[in-house]
Amino acid sequence: MPARDETVTTLLRAARAVDARGTTADAWILLAGDAIAAVGSGGGAPRADRTVDLGDATLVPGFVDLHVHGGAGGSHDDGADGIRAAVALHRRHGTTRSVLSLVANPVPDLVGSLGAIRAAMAADPTILGAHLEGPFLSPHAAGAHAHEHLVDPTPARIDALLEAGEGVLRQVTIAPELEGALDAIRRLVAAGVVAAVGHTTCSGDAARAAFDAGATVMTHAFNAMPGIHHREPGPVVAALADARVTLELILDGVHVAPSVASLLLRAAPGRVALITDAMAAAGSADGRYRLGALDVDVRDGIARLAGADTIAGSTLTQDAALRIAVREVGLALPDAVAALTVVPARAMRLDDRIGLLRAGHAADVVALTPDLAVSRVWADGVELPAG
Repeated sequence: MPARDETVTTLLRAARAVDARGTTADAWILLAGDAIAAVGSGGGAPRADRTVDLGDATLVPGFVDLHVHGGAGGSHDDGADGIRAAVALHRRHGTTRSVLSLVANPVPDLVGSLGAIRAAMAADPTILGAHLEGPFLSPHAAGAHAHEHLVDPTPARIDALLEAGEGVLRQVTIAPELEGALDAIRRLVAAGVVAAVGHTTCSGDAARAAFDAGATVMTHAFNAMPGIHHREPGPVVAALADARVTLELILDGVHVAPSVASLLLRAAPGRVALITDAMAAAGSADGRYRLGALDVDVRDGIARLAGADTIAGSTLTQDAALRIAVREVGLALPDAVAALTVVPARAMRLDDRIGLLRAGHAADVVALTPDLAVSRVWADGVELPAG
């Protein structure tokens, strides 16, 4: 990220500001260093070293992505260069805080990747940590994860990853039906790591057991898990019924039909976090890419495992998810913004400092045009350079 001048204050003015609490007309936001110093509307704005008049723009909190694998040709499994490229691509689309997801790999390889993310976090405070989407997944719901790398969550494996991931590891996805899964969930939660249910063939009862053990997230609801059946409601209904659980949703119009997404968002208001699950092809042309150990072909922006019909992540950015939420799902803008900001922040227990346009929160602000395109981005108080 570019350097931030801690001594300079910036006043942002725009036609409106929107966050989960609603809409403020004729809004202003004062940025001081890496924090929001004050917010308000109309006259009486404090003096600042620099004023940016954004006209008819809408100011929203920076987006928070809990689940993203890459972008701009880079993957988070590829080390420093892949991480930098991907984070920069998504920042241009309004994502100011990211949890970097890793696909299933042997535990020693994951330990190495956690080290690379640790180094990236030291250089870039917008990186919140790591999400291990594998290797503790069902081989019968592997999705785009290499079967040969899927293993049970034994105490030794969990301890090795917790040790390597101290201060880095934010979230781990686990299929509840695996041997040792419930004990692993309890161990992760005790260590301060968020446990998520996903890539599973489990029943509703098994999902409820995982939530009672401490899991508080559902990894990309509906994808790589049983759907809803009228006699076997399954894990999604278990998550919907549990107020402790945040449900991830890939809202690209491909992974989940907008009509079904609408049902989910209305069934769990304030508990659905819009994620990208983006892989390296996000922001890039169609073609052949890698996701972990697997080849992925991208055609018309849809990523699938080479030679198969299995969806392999997405090419989604969070600003596109916002537009789909408003235009195709019919969410009110404050509710759509909440699903990209304070809801994922709350899932990571970070809503005390990110996710709202509130004094004391991080200086993460996105300016949107009237058609909901990103025009300017401030992340941790630093404006993204034009172009």
